[in-house]
Amino acid sequence: MENFSIPSSTYIPRIDFNTETNILEIEGESYHEYTVEFFKPVFEWLEIFLGNPGKEITFNFRMIYFNTSSSRRFLEILNMLEEYQNEMEGNVTINWFYEENDVDMLESGEEYEEDVELDFNLIPYTN
Repeated sequence: MENFSIPSSTYIPRIDFNTETNILEIEGESYHEYTVEFFKPVFEWLEIFLGNPGKEITFNFRMIYFNTSSSRRFLEILNMLEEYQNEMEGNVTINWFYEENDVDMLESGEEYEEDVELDFNLIPYTN
């Protein structure tokens, strides 16, 4: 299976899913108006990637800003990963990076952490 990558641009986050390391990353800003269409290939790739059991997966979120529609897509991704862990004997770790003074991004991470049963790390960084 090939890696999946989308470079960042205006309104669009950088997406880098690496099949060799099983490290999946989304970073930047996401306030694209058509998130269903934008994330469709992401979900299609993930569905195939998650078809093999027993993977150790690390998912790194390094978001600066995202809109409500993107938030829904992120929750869908987390739900897919939770289902994978529960049904396919995988081990998934979520690393939620937030700028040390960004209370909104920290709270978003805390809300996602409550929504899924995954190993969730809230990691502050300074810019």
